[in-house]
Amino acid sequence: MKYAIKEGFTGFKRAPISMLITVFIMTLSLIILGIFWLTYSNANSLMQSLRNRVEFEVFLSDSIDVNQTNAIKNLIISIEGIKNADYVSKDEAAEIFKKEFGEDVKLVLDFNPLPASFKIFLDDKYKNTQSTQIIESQLSLVSGIEKVKYRKTLLRLLDERSETFLKVSFGIGILLLLASFFLATNTIRLIIYAKRKIISTMKLLGATRGFIRTPFILQGIIQGLIAGMFATLVLFFSIFALTNLIGPDLAIFIKIENYFYFAIIVTGCSLGFFASLYSIRKFLKEDIAI
Repeated sequence: MKYAIKEGFTGFKRAPISMLITVFIMTLSLIILGIFWLTYSNANSLMQSLRNRVEFEVFLSDSIDVNQTNAIKNLIISIEGIKNADYVSKDEAAEIFKKEFGEDVKLVLDFNPLPASFKIFLDDKYKNTQSTQIIESQLSLVSGIEKVKYRKTLLRLLDERSETFLKVSFGIGILLLLASFFLATNTIRLIIYAKRKIISTMKLLGATRGFIRTPFILQGIIQGLIAGMFATLVLFFSIFALTNLIGPDLAIFIKIENYFYFAIIVTGCSLGFFASLYSIRKFLKEDIAI
């Protein structure tokens, strides 16, 4: 293990240019992966925030009294998928209208034409087209409810686009991971190929595969660690500059999870490990000419 660790670090002195190229390519790959993940997570977060705004509003008949209102509320919240229902009286509806449009509907028309209503909030797992259609049909059957309203078009659009977005993002993510892996593999393979004579000699002297493999794997992990730290710095300062450029109003839409930068470094180490393992396995299985 002492020999493996020593060889893992001395590789940077023996082939600095190859090592720098490998670190550069891995850094570039990690930056691209990081940008993709930020784009995906923020787009997904935006769609989820739009989905969270989906709520029902049911308008009641003017002939409904207080007791009937309470009975209707009990029927509403008993429907599967409905989390809560807030009552909005005719006077409260007029106040909301005044705040939004700046006009007092009572003064304009000499009476309040706005109906009492319930704002209905759904459980998260029911905020989809199929579930809301079932809930809409059940609400329509409740006596005293004249009209059921919700953002049907928005929800249908979100369902269609989110499914497409998920499939496309998954495909792009797999392609980026494979591209990053093979780029790292090819550059690491060049380093290993430069040491083919040493590997052949070690094999002739009876060195085990594990003994030969370990220094290269450690090199790959170190390269991935360095690449991960460089990528983290580039992404951090790029995001910092971007948030200052677009201003605080738009910057709130850029959300970064606490584990993001740590995940970049871990991904770099994993990329270096698997790329080195794959590359050296190819060489150990083949007869290397001196």
